[in-house]
Amino acid sequence: MTGQSVSGARVSVIGAGKSGVAAAILLAGRGASVLLSELGSLGEDEIERLRQCGVGVESGGHSERALDVDFSVVSPGIPPSASAVKALEERGIQLYSEIEVASWFCRARIVGITGTDGKTTTATLVHDIAAAEGSLRGNRAWGVGNIGVPFSAMVGEMEEGDTAVVELSSYQLERCVSFRPDVSVLTNITPDHLGRYDGSMERYAAAKFRICMNQKEGDTLIYNADDSLLEEHFGGGAFPFRRVPFSLEEPPSAGVMHDGVFLRDGEIVVARDGGERRVARTDGFLKNSFRGRHNIYNALAAVAVSEALGIGDGVVRDGLGAFQGVRHRQQFVRRLGGADWINDSKATNVNAMRQALEAVEGKIVLIAGGRDKGNDYRPVLPLVAEKVELLLSIGESRALLAEAFKGVARIQEAASLEGAVSLARAAAGEGWTVLFSPGCASFDMFRNFEERGDHFMQCVNSLEE
Repeated sequence: MTGQSVSGARVSVIGAGKSGVAAAILLAGRGASVLLSELGSLGEDEIERLRQCGVGVESGGHSERALDVDFSVVSPGIPPSASAVKALEERGIQLYSEIEVASWFCRARIVGITGTDGKTTTATLVHDIAAAEGSLRGNRAWGVGNIGVPFSAMVGEMEEGDTAVVELSSYQLERCVSFRPDVSVLTNITPDHLGRYDGSMERYAAAKFRICMNQKEGDTLIYNADDSLLEEHFGGGAFPFRRVPFSLEEPPSAGVMHDGVFLRDGEIVVARDGGERRVARTDGFLKNSFRGRHNIYNALAAVAVSEALGIGDGVVRDGLGAFQGVRHRQQFVRRLGGADWINDSKATNVNAMRQALEAVEGKIVLIAGGRDKGNDYRPVLPLVAEKVELLLSIGESRALLAEAFKGVARIQEAASLEGAVSLARAAAGEGWTVLFSPGCASFDMFRNFEERGDHFMQCVNSLEE
């Protein structure tokens, strides 16, 4: 399927989330006969808006009309086990992701970014740098995908010479078929969402690796060489695309390495074809909500992307220096009673919690918990023992966390996030940090991690000095 061949096609879009709605409107605008099919309910205003865009709508279930189609677009939140998905597969109907569909119509160069952690920060930083570079030559950069704005919603406005920075989850990559980024990035792969993949890291990694499955000569893959899984997969063998590893360690053969980005004495160095150039010092951009070892990795990846896109080092340095991090990722909220309060609501897995604990110096009151995803907390036990004075557990998993960290730190269960904030206020001393890094999903109490982080900040900002 291509963008030129959708006119007249009968299409169903399964799931009326943001990306599903955007894909339906895009395809209808390109001449397809589209039915948006939602298992839940839709508001009358939304139904009317979709119909005005030429999209048919059904809610409360998936009818025969949703199954009798030429192809179907499946929203990322719809699991492979869903009855509609199974029915479509049994009929041999081709299933696509919204990302795949948007790519058919994209005239901009595409930077695809995925990984378990760091993809939002890296995508935001790359977008900001590309936008600054584009403003110098009359082009634009677009931040789309898992970052919150559907690719399909913006692709019609993209022009040749623009840059589409597409953040990608494994769910979004699962049903990509021809999607081909000019530059792809793999930040890392650690256990997450394994329920979707029957507990298999191999299946989870395979979904991530789809980001580069269609890349060819002239394209670039950028990957974290310090991630053993990625290094094992991409470090050797033959691939048609250019590979650029990034690392906190200087490679032994750095002087003769063909491509790579690494850290040397606090300075980011780009190596290519036997030559080197120094781009930026970490002490020039690590600050406040953008600090810690994991953010050095994000900066290395962004520098590697910038090099692949031909963006000048001066623009890169300025972009790094101006970057303030992203909302809900180790976001500085305020200083209260001599303690710093940090919102890390985006930490929905144990590895993200570990990164936050590593980035914070001094004594910590840790607020954690939510909906457990089969987490293994053992990797963070040493850090918690070393740094955490009090662990306040919340949400569905509060008793589970209390058991997992028993004997490692002082633990107190809180009935609500508001209650945890009050307890943290009473406990935190001068020079301490109150770190809200849940390590769990938000769906037990909130719609998403953004709502959870906003609520935390409201609670903190309502506290009196």
